[in-house]
Amino acid sequence: MIRKICMLLLVLISILGVSSIASAIPYDGVEFPCGAISFVDKVVSYTPGIGAGPPYTDPSGALGVPEYSSGSGLVSLGDGGEIILKFEDNYLIASGNSNYDLWIFEVGAFEPVSVAISVNGMNWIDVGQTISHEYGIDIDQYIPTCVGICTLYSYVRLIDLLPSTTPPPDAGADIDAVGAISCVPAAPVPEPATMLLFSSGLLVLAGFKKKLKSSLT
Repeated sequence: MIRKICMLLLVLISILGVSSIASAIPYDGVEFPCGAISFVDKVVSYTPGIGAGPPYTDPSGALGVPEYSSGSGLVSLGDGGEIILKFEDNYLIASGNSNYDLWIFEVGAFEPVSVAISVNGMNWIDVGQTISHEYGIDIDQYIPTCVGICTLYSYVRLIDLLPSTTPPPDAGADIDAVGAISCVPAAPVPEPATMLLFSSGLLVLAGFKKKLKSSLT
């Protein structure tokens, strides 16, 4: 009987721990193993530089999957402008090799940005810059070597680098999306039905334990 209840609890725990498995999806020829959740979800701050103006100053244009179309779905940083973005349903991690871990989707003429990452949005690690139409960043060369998943990064900071090559109102780098190629999903929040099932299992175990204790006294 104890064995059956333990097996039941193991099944319930497994249900709680299983998240939906994301399928790898390519965007503009770059494959993202975590699929659509690979991209930043929240704007933490946006400080546009000189030459950035409507309709290119909506920072939400940098969120989600690449979707630029006819002037919408991007944000211009302006000359020297800055944006801080956050992953909420996934984390950026190191890959342990020299492959790209992070990809910046920029629209229009190439304009470099410096890139930094952070665990908490306060302490930053500079991880280089985009160079000559290379929009990928290998974070491994900037962080301590480790084995396995060592650090989970939630924040990305982009700063436009001068000189600018485009005039107002879309001066500076035009950001469409930022995605984690090396990615792990965030821990899922159990659905109410799943929590109810798990709670029921705990109640069953508690009742059996009480019954067993009574039979032994």
